Amino acid sequence: MPTSHPSETAAPTPAAAVAEALAMPPAPKGEPAGERGSWRRGGAPGSTAPPDAHPGRPTGRFPKVLRRPMGDPPAEGRGRIPAPLLCLTAMFLVQTGIALSKPLFGPLGVSGTTFLRLGFAAVILLAVTRPRLRDKRPRDLAAAALLGMASAGMTFLFAGAIDRLPMGTAATIEFLGPLAVALVFARRASHLLWALLAAAGVVLLTLLGEGGDGGGLDPVGLLYAFGAAACYAAYILFTDKVGAAFQGFQGLAVSMTVGALTLAPFGLGQAWDGLTAPGASPVALLAAVAGVSLLLPVIPYALEMTALRRMPQRVFSVLVSLEPAVSALVGLVVLGQLLGVPQLAGIGCVVAASVGATLTGRR
Repeated sequence: MPTSHPSETAAPTPAAAVAEALAMPPAPKGEPAGERGSWRRGGAPGSTAPPDAHPGRPTGRFPKVLRRPMGDPPAEGRGRIPAPLLCLTAMFLVQTGIALSKPLFGPLGVSGTTFLRLGFAAVILLAVTRPRLRDKRPRDLAAAALLGMASAGMTFLFAGAIDRLPMGTAATIEFLGPLAVALVFARRASHLLWALLAAAGVVLLTLLGEGGDGGGLDPVGLLYAFGAAACYAAYILFTDKVGAAFQGFQGLAVSMTVGALTLAPFGLGQAWDGLTAPGASPVALLAAVAGVSLLLPVIPYALEMTALRRMPQRVFSVLVSLEPAVSALVGLVVLGQLLGVPQLAGIGCVVAASVGATLTGRR
């Protein structure tokens, strides 16, 4: 993957980092493409690159910069915004975008809000990437379409979950999708311990957790969350194929467009009713949805892509494992969702299982 010009020595602003990532030239075999984070786009936590037949030359999926030892940062990266800070910023932006979407569920509905958010993101990404589809094989286009449908299902079901459950609880259950993929592909008996730890976390969340009203968790919300986890797992498998077939953010733009079209039959009518309801302010509502679509996915993915250019894949995977905890924190700050001790313990179990599976994966 191309790196920045050596003459750039001043630390860029976050806006400059976003512009740099969106404008970067594509790699020969494409960059990973996905909606929710780069380690999920390129494989499960703990996954490693295939043997390099040409040492010193970057490969298509895992460029040389991703395999650089942690103690040997690139010379051109010194003095810039630290890559872990970019990653954490992207994570907080994603969860903030999710939290800010919840107030829109009232006037626009869950499916209407989700459809509009994906639609705005698709328009932005199509305008930026201008994907070329004429040279793509039918199976590559089919993979992008399946990725879009998985993305639509994951986004809609997770929105339904956070409408009924605390954010931290919903995000932790959804995170079981990528964790399950990581454990399945690990193929080590020792990883059974991490699976059991994650299962213990789910038990704490679902059996001892409380809803926003202090009562038991909404069973429909739990079904939404587990459904989102299943779509998340499928999403990971398809992003691996799409990331190898499309360049830059082109695969993300195509799949996001398919995702918006998939949700159109369910969300278009609901969104229209909300925008045209008596007393509604369609301009303000559309502006709010457009702002949320920038928080998720456009800006976070640009920051994540920039971070991946400057840090090893394994370190990135460990940082992303903190997402359920970040979701719980954002839910507390933005939505005032206070979690109890069992819920916090459950989130801690799932985070620990994800970090453990990543660190003990095959190197």
